[in-house]
Amino acid sequence: MRVYVPLTLPALAEAYRTGELGPGPFTAYAVTPALREWYLSDDLEELEYAALNRAAVASLRLLAVDPGCPRRRVVVAVDVPDGTAVPDPDRGLDPGALGEVRIARAVALARAAAVHLDSEEARADVTAAAAALGAADLGDDDARFVVDGAEDHDLLWYATQEIPGLIAD
Repeated sequence: MRVYVPLTLPALAEAYRTGELGPGPFTAYAVTPALREWYLSDDLEELEYAALNRAAVASLRLLAVDPGCPRRRVVVAVDVPDGTAVPDPDRGLDPGALGEVRIARAVALARAAAVHLDSEEARADVTAAAAALGAADLGDDDARFVVDGAEDHDLLWYATQEIPGLIAD
């Protein structure tokens, strides 16, 4: 099963140093039954893209609570054994939990398939979105527009062998 783990650049550096994502339990995103129902698509590639985007929003939330972090969203795509990633049954079809799964234990970074990261050009929009996220959550339409500006940037794809260069920035 492919899961998408939201991180920050310092968290990616720590995962690289330790060789694992975690410790568990931690939150990731995947193609869950609730996400399939919400997205109304049978196209696995589209569903995985939706799960990746949900993880990108979660990465933005991590940036919002850590002002010292470089302002680039990071998502690691990881292949885990079936049954490792479990949706929270109490959250059901809560729109905030679509695609959200819990992973009980640390996962070896060697299981990563790719790293997704904002381009340098997205930095200003991501910085503004992280600052506006709280107001957007409270219903401020102008703040929501700012957050959507960051979501307009697609994350770039990097091979796992490129992690040392990514964390050196």
